[in-house]
Amino acid sequence: MGEPRRIVLKMSGEALASSASDETIDAVVVERFAREIAEARAADPDLQLAVMVGGGNLWRGTTGAGAGMDRATSDAMGMLGTVINALALQDALEHQAQPTRVLTAVHMAEVAEPYIRRRAIRHLEKDRVVIFAAGMGNPFFTTDTSAALRAAEIEAHLLLKGTHGGVDGVYSADPKIDPSATRYETISFMEVIAKDLRVMDLTAITFCRDNHLPILVFDLMPPGNLRRALSGEQIGTLVR
Repeated sequence: MGEPRRIVLKMSGEALASSASDETIDAVVVERFAREIAEARAADPDLQLAVMVGGGNLWRGTTGAGAGMDRATSDAMGMLGTVINALALQDALEHQAQPTRVLTAVHMAEVAEPYIRRRAIRHLEKDRVVIFAAGMGNPFFTTDTSAALRAAEIEAHLLLKGTHGGVDGVYSADPKIDPSATRYETISFMEVIAKDLRVMDLTAITFCRDNHLPILVFDLMPPGNLRRALSGEQIGTLVR
């Protein structure tokens, strides 16, 4: 056993949904992600993995706020959506013989453990996959920012930002609009901020910059990509 490699994966809720039906959670997709995580962990016994799941397949706080709902209430609904996604991912991982714990920032002892920093680290040291749910428990913050915060708290070496919209990294412009846009293999935090490249929300980017936490942006959806990213293969764009 070498030095542990501690990674936080930010996975959007939309990545868990089916594009072919009205299902908000596609069991086949979730199972594939779990299998790729299991393969990466089997290949690298030093890999310690935590996952932050979003809730956009079930509810977005900004959606409710845009319709006139109180933003804090709408965000609370979104946090509960992330718990549903976390439990689905936990179940799929355990079917792959991966010991897993869900730690939630909103207290619900009947279904998940409360988030405690030292407990999260201890689970990782015991070779369990940790799934962070309910963001950081506060409204007005995205799960991108929550992932960055948790990564810093548990002293992760890398934050993986898995995208789901068909974009495989950070580009000089929106590749869906500008066909001449080029993908960066590496880029600095300052360039991302100065060029407003929208890798993640700006709060998350500046937090990672201030805490010297590199981000790997990659396309989560093609089969094998998650395993490749977790295994340290060259994929996507590294922001540092």
